[in-house]
Amino acid sequence: MTSDNPTPAAKDFRRTEFVHGGDAPVLAIVIPCYNEEAVLPISVPVLLQLLDRLRESGMASPQSYLLMSNDGSRDRTWEIIEEMHRADNRVKGISLAHNRGQQNALLAGLMAARETCDVAVTIDVDLQDPPEKIVDMMQLYLEGKDIVYGVRSDRSSDTWFKRNSAHCFYRVQKSLGLETIYDHSEFRLMSLRALDLLSEYPEKNLFLRGIFPHIGLDSAIVTYPRTERLAGETKYPFTKMLAFSIDGITSFTAQPMRLIFFVGCVLLLADIFVAIWVLVSYFSGHSIWGWSSLMLSIWFLGSLILIALGIIGEYVGKIFNEVKNRPRYAIKDKLI
Repeated sequence: MTSDNPTPAAKDFRRTEFVHGGDAPVLAIVIPCYNEEAVLPISVPVLLQLLDRLRESGMASPQSYLLMSNDGSRDRTWEIIEEMHRADNRVKGISLAHNRGQQNALLAGLMAARETCDVAVTIDVDLQDPPEKIVDMMQLYLEGKDIVYGVRSDRSSDTWFKRNSAHCFYRVQKSLGLETIYDHSEFRLMSLRALDLLSEYPEKNLFLRGIFPHIGLDSAIVTYPRTERLAGETKYPFTKMLAFSIDGITSFTAQPMRLIFFVGCVLLLADIFVAIWVLVSYFSGHSIWGWSSLMLSIWFLGSLILIALGIIGEYVGKIFNEVKNRPRYAIKDKLI
């Protein structure tokens, strides 16, 4: 859902009461950062210009700001954020004491912004998700939407492998009963009410793309074509994408374990037919005990057993992490 006229007169807005702002909401744009020294000097000025545009149109308060969530970067990312904060107080930041992954960096930023904002938008620092769509998101927020998802209508800028592996990821999730928004990443708007509800989700195995549809507030979609990174390198190689996919599935559905039970039932039926065939062959005097069939069956069943143990172990590991109840992250520095 998009708008061709993203800056209508303020009197047309339905949402008029804000906790932290006056006549306009305080917008916090939360940006996770991990080793982004190359792209920060390019993307931050673009986002600051966007804040100016929203302020001038009356869609956002002059108190609106950027919140950079530094995920334990090993380069000069935090030093650059400090320099930008000194130059413009609208650039704020938190720095995690250790690299905790994008999901925890996003959550830390959102929980920090929740204290001083009326609405928050999360966006990747590489700006592959076009920041000008935040104007459309704000329009939908002011019309009463609590969550607005940014959805990619065109992924031609991605490699063939990344594009098709992502589509496969969404299809697998849907087939396992996980509710997610197709072709949506972490580009979304959340009202203060949505942030308050998010704060009540205590799990350590964090998968925000599944949590927000689960919250169930009034939502909308803004579509856009994805572009190339402004600078730097992607922080999501195949191994991280695979781990993220597994986290998403195991966070919200036990369907894989049900599939193990189903496969076991199918194999039991197959074993019955094999047993009948063996007995018939034995009593008719035509039994031939072959090494190949024996080895194939051993390797096949052994592989299934290991896969089943691996899936069960994944869930047991998640339970282990949850019951320890350790903090998701620790914040080392703040620039608020």
